[in-house]
Amino acid sequence: MGAVATAAAASFLVVAASPAPVAGAPGIGDPYFPRLGNGGFDARHYDLDIAYAPGTGRLDGRTTLTARATRNLSSFDLDLQKLEITRVEVDGRKAKFTRDGDEITVTPRGTLRKGHDFTVSVTYGGVPEALSGPIVFGSDYGWMKTTDGVFVACEPNAASTWFPSSDHPADKATYDIRIKAPKGLTGVSNGRLVSAYDKGGSSYAHWRENRPMATYLATATIGKFDVRTGRTPGGIPVYVAIDPVLKDSNAVDVYAVTAAATDYWSQVFGPYPFEETGAIVDDMPEAGFSLEVQSKPAYSAVRSESTIVHELAHQWFGDSVSVAQWKDIWLNEGFATYAQWLWAEHQGTRSAHDSFRAAYDTRPADSDFWKIKVADPQRDTMFASAVYQRGAMTLQALRERIGDTAFFELLPAWTRQHRYGNADTGDFIRLAEKISGRQLDDLFDTWLFTTGKPTV
Repeated sequence: MGAVATAAAASFLVVAASPAPVAGAPGIGDPYFPRLGNGGFDARHYDLDIAYAPGTGRLDGRTTLTARATRNLSSFDLDLQKLEITRVEVDGRKAKFTRDGDEITVTPRGTLRKGHDFTVSVTYGGVPEALSGPIVFGSDYGWMKTTDGVFVACEPNAASTWFPSSDHPADKATYDIRIKAPKGLTGVSNGRLVSAYDKGGSSYAHWRENRPMATYLATATIGKFDVRTGRTPGGIPVYVAIDPVLKDSNAVDVYAVTAAATDYWSQVFGPYPFEETGAIVDDMPEAGFSLEVQSKPAYSAVRSESTIVHELAHQWFGDSVSVAQWKDIWLNEGFATYAQWLWAEHQGTRSAHDSFRAAYDTRPADSDFWKIKVADPQRDTMFASAVYQRGAMTLQALRERIGDTAFFELLPAWTRQHRYGNADTGDFIRLAEKISGRQLDDLFDTWLFTTGKPTV
């Protein structure tokens, strides 16, 4: 009787229907860039195949993104600026797409099921255009033509000037990047070089980044380069590419400083997070900035040793541990600026305390510098000097409050806890309080969340 009753009861069980498919959101909801990134899927891997003709400026590409649906999707979005799309496929089948400015909406033939991986391949081409405006020091950024190729530095929102993507650091992925260029030019990108060869009148390079990377850190810089490879004294592979035009104009030995700083930061911040370190030094004076391209910082020109140690510190603070939203940018720039102070301390030229005092004392209380709220600096001023310098001051104030033992335990704990992931200011405050055993709200309120010059 018991078995029969159980079977009968089972016949009345109702299996819940799967949620109806919905359209993925056009952005992840970052208040600074509401339409950047995309909802409904998690980017897993990009396979980029590009061909660039410097003479005409034309880029032809095919990007295949492997992603995992985070809900049942009827459609989803990608970010791509200006370039013309000729074909879109989802899981190898032609898909419909529409365009609204920089937003591409892809509609596959069937529902993409939550938890399942899918691929979307986009074939596209045209002449990419750099972005401009007040955000990046008033400079152009993104895909920038040079006399012999292109300099590619995309923070914060310009990866979509050259490939379709979920263009926000909260959606990181691994990469294969294949670059075709005229023979005699070298294509340099992230991670390790898989292969490089010439065929006919073209050069080919295949790079692979096996560690999760934010879109803005991807590069495909192309030009004439003198390349030096080797290992740091600590054994980390090094790849440094320098435009021969700059060979005799740099007062600093880029290779030597890169090797030394990578090893030193590995001691202070925790193990180096990537497979290779290095640099790309290109003759691009119009850019006027450098960028912490993952595994190979890109320098439009190397101005100082301090610039190199700053960009290499970003490999931990910004590249491995990335911001959850752009308002948390001080977690990148404040930390990298503080690394410059630590480097001077390491070299015996000036203590971090003295660097703090110099930054603090040279700015009067009525300076616009103190009007920026570092924890939320606003989009057009997200790279204001206060984000860098007051962010670094915050860390020195923290160090002096909790002491060196706790402070230098905190830094590698932070990079270990959020390795290859994302974090925000609240995460850092909680970890600082946990490691120090102290309540620190007043310190962070004063230095990060309040405008005006604090009393020291």
